Amino acid sequence: MTRAVLSLGSNLGDRLCHLRTALAVLGDSVLVVSGVYETPPWGDTEQPTYLNAVLLATDPSAGPYDWLARARAAEDAAGRLRDPKRRFGPRTLDVDVVAVWTDDARPVLSDDPELTLPHPRAHLRAFVLRPWIDIEPYGRLPGHGWLTDLLTAGPVAMEVPELNPRPDLTLESTA
Repeated sequence: MTRAVLSLGSNLGDRLCHLRTALAVLGDSVLVVSGVYETPPWGDTEQPTYLNAVLLATDPSAGPYDWLARARAAEDAAGRLRDPKRRFGPRTLDVDVVAVWTDDARPVLSDDPELTLPHPRAHLRAFVLRPWIDIEPYGRLPGHGWLTDLLTAGPVAMEVPELNPRPDLTLESTA
């Protein structure tokens, strides 16, 4: 597997530092990183706002579960503690594997509860779709369609005005 889209989010502590921690852990596999967006919390609204970004990474030797392991390693490096009572609660860092493609550009599909691909709610989250468009303007979410169509449809479109681009905050890949 060679290509993956990962979503980053942080709403506790030094949020930008936590996003940068994810980039450091992912290292040279990161090809490009979106702009940073400040967004309201999703699912559990009684918490601080998030900083969100999306990145495109590649590694010829990485499979889907390798990306999941790297995502969890980044979360661990940022001191992420999971609260089973608040699934969508606050966190220092959340790294989701949104989609993975094989070396011949076929999307990986998985219904494993440990790693569902593509991410089962990515098509419903403006804070994933909008930053992804920054790095892949003609991107497609496997099984759901064009990113721009998803971002302008239904309830997702109502979330777009709540996304606050933060050009004063930058993330850079090391590749």
